[in-house]
Amino acid sequence: MSAPRDRVLDVHERPPPATFILLSLQHLFAMFGANVLVPILTGLDPSVGLVTSGLGTLIYLAFTKWRLPAYLGSSFAFIGPIVTATQIGGPGGALVGACAAGAVYVIVALLIRGFGVRWLLAILPPIVVGPVIVVIGLGLASVAVGMAQNTAGGGTYSLPHFLLALFTLGSIFVYSIVLRGFFTVVPILLGIITGYVAGVLAGMVDFSAVAAAPLFQIPNFHLLFSDMKPGVSAWAMILLVAPVAMVTIAEHIGGQIVLSRVVGRNFIADPGLHRSVMGDGVATMIAAALGGPPATTYGENIGVLAVTRIFSVWVIGGAATLAIILGFVGKLSAFLSTIPTAVMGGVSIALFGVIASSGIRTLIEGKVDLGDKRNLLISSTILVIGIGGASLKFGEGGFVVSSMALSAVLGVLLNALLPGRGSGGDAEAILSSDHL
Repeated sequence: MSAPRDRVLDVHERPPPATFILLSLQHLFAMFGANVLVPILTGLDPSVGLVTSGLGTLIYLAFTKWRLPAYLGSSFAFIGPIVTATQIGGPGGALVGACAAGAVYVIVALLIRGFGVRWLLAILPPIVVGPVIVVIGLGLASVAVGMAQNTAGGGTYSLPHFLLALFTLGSIFVYSIVLRGFFTVVPILLGIITGYVAGVLAGMVDFSAVAAAPLFQIPNFHLLFSDMKPGVSAWAMILLVAPVAMVTIAEHIGGQIVLSRVVGRNFIADPGLHRSVMGDGVATMIAAALGGPPATTYGENIGVLAVTRIFSVWVIGGAATLAIILGFVGKLSAFLSTIPTAVMGGVSIALFGVIASSGIRTLIEGKVDLGDKRNLLISSTILVIGIGGASLKFGEGGFVVSSMALSAVLGVLLNALLPGRGSGGDAEAILSSDHL
C-alpha cells in the first residue's frame, strides 16, 4: 500500500513546534473518555490508567520501530473478568490475571513470527469471535443498568439518577449523528461533559474532594500480588482473565488492517504483526504490574488519523507523554471521582451495546450461516454460557473459570471438534473488523 496523496504529515515526519502540542492534545482528548472509563468501572485508579496508557503507547511505538502510529488505551473487553477477579481475589488478583493476558499476547506474537497468522484465524473464525464479542458487551448489561438507575455505590433505585443517565445517553446519540469532522470521534467525551454539567445543575456533584486534593500527587499504583486476598490461587486469577486475550488478539489483527488502510501502508508486513502484538502484550504486562487495565489500540485515535491525515508517530508519542504527565495531576484524579455514577451508567449503556453490536457485525461480515445447525449450536452455547453467567469453580478459593472465558474456550473447542469446520464463516473477515 502506498501512502495517501492527501496526507498532511507522514509517519516519520515531525510537526512544527507551534502545532506539536495541539495535535497531540487532539489525540489525548479522543482517547480520554474511554480510557478513564475502564479504570472507573473496574475500581482501578483513573490516574494510573492515564499513566499506563501513555507508557504502554511509548513501549508499543518502540516495539514497532516507530513505524506504526497507534495509541494504546484501556481495553473494554477485560472489564467483566477484572471485576469478577477483583471480587474473588482482590485488586492484586485481577492484576495477576491481566498480566497473564499480556503474556498470552507475547506467546502468540512469537508463534505469529514463526508460523504466520493463518493458524490463529483457523482457531478463531467469525462463528467463535462474533458471539464472544456479543458476550463481552451484553455480559456487562446489568452493570451498566445498575449504574444508570441506582444511587452511588450500588444503592437503591433513583428516578433522578436514571433520568440523568438517559439524558447522557441521548446526548451521545445527538453528538454521534449531528456533529461532523473531528468531533465525530469524541461523542463519548462530549456526552460525559454534557451529563456532568446536568449532574452539577441537579445537585449530584460534590466538589469538596477536588478542593482538598493536591495539585500534584503520585497515582495510586497497585503492584502485582500486593492487594491479593490470602488463600486465593494465582492460577485461578489467570484462568479468570487470560483466556479473553485470544479474542482481543483477533480484534487486534482487525485494528491493524484498518490502520493500514487509513495510512496507506501495510503494517501487517512492516513493521510486522508479530511486533504490534508483542508491543501490545508487553504494554499490558507493564500496565498490570503498575495497577492499570490491559491495553489495546484505540479506534478513536485511528479515527483522528483518518480525519486529520496526520500520521506522525511524533504526534502519538506526544499524546502519550501528555497522558503520563496528566496522570500525576492530583486534582484531575479527584475531579474524575466526582463524575456521577448515573452519567457513567448512561455512557456504559451506549458503549457496551456497541460492543455487542460489533459482534453481530462480525457474524454478518463473516458470512456466517446461522441456518446451519453446527453454527447455530456453537453460537447458542457461547451466548447462553457467557451471558447466563455460568462458570467453573474448583473448591473453596480454588480455580474459577469465568463465564466469559468459559464461553470463549467452549467456542474454540466446539469449532475444532464438530464436523464441518468450513461452515464457520470467512476467517478473513476478522481482518476487517474493528477492535474493542
